[in-house]
Amino acid sequence: MSAGEGLLARVVRILEVFGPEEPALRVTVIARRTGLHVATVSRLVEEMCRQGLLSRDDDRRVRVGMRLWELASRTSPTLGLREAAMPFLEDLHDVVGHHTQLGVLEGREALFVERLSVPGSVVSVTRIAGRLPLHASSAGLVLLAWAAPELREQILAGPLRRYTAQTPDTPGRLRAVLADVRRAGYALCSGYIDERATGIAAPVREATGRVVAALGVIIPNDQQARVHVPAVRAAARGASRALGADPR
Repeated sequence: MSAGEGLLARVVRILEVFGPEEPALRVTVIARRTGLHVATVSRLVEEMCRQGLLSRDDDRRVRVGMRLWELASRTSPTLGLREAAMPFLEDLHDVVGHHTQLGVLEGREALFVERLSVPGSVVSVTRIAGRLPLHASSAGLVLLAWAAPELREQILAGPLRRYTAQTPDTPGRLRAVLADVRRAGYALCSGYIDERATGIAAPVREATGRVVAALGVIIPNDQQARVHVPAVRAAARGASRALGADPR
């Protein structure tokens, strides 16, 4: 724990240790992963449970409380975006039969705020509230292509993690990919993160024309992948119109 760290910073540190793979943890595990003293974690956990931000299972393991979800959902800045995009995500999902998702720019990553899937879909590393790097994901490339020039230069400066041989992991290659995305109006990433999967994404715009999200699919990496591009672009244009944009 750093000297002078505030109470709120400690609370955030506790919340950050929970994830889909481990939604319930014991206090000792939370303390170890946060670097906070067990007594400090125990005291904060008790107060967070009283406020509904955390809850305890019968075996005393701790998990994120429903009140935290309630508060976050009620005030989410992406609520209107998700409501506008959902009908088009659902239609696209019915057509494609694999993962459909909606990502927004959050810092230097793509944050996925909505996702639809079915059992047996192609492998995908994304999930709701999951993040992916901007340079290696179809949603990330769309968001980066229309991001502020300053952010693009920061990402181009690296490091650019290489997931597969297809990942654009040099500034020159990434700059060329981004130019292609802006010119074509969509990103198609075959095997960028997993060689078995192709990501396709297109920009969603608000009334001012600003790109506020990337709507896309994750499908098998095969010769049929490109046939889904028109459907993805149509869904993104529909979501843009729902937000008041003229996505011609």
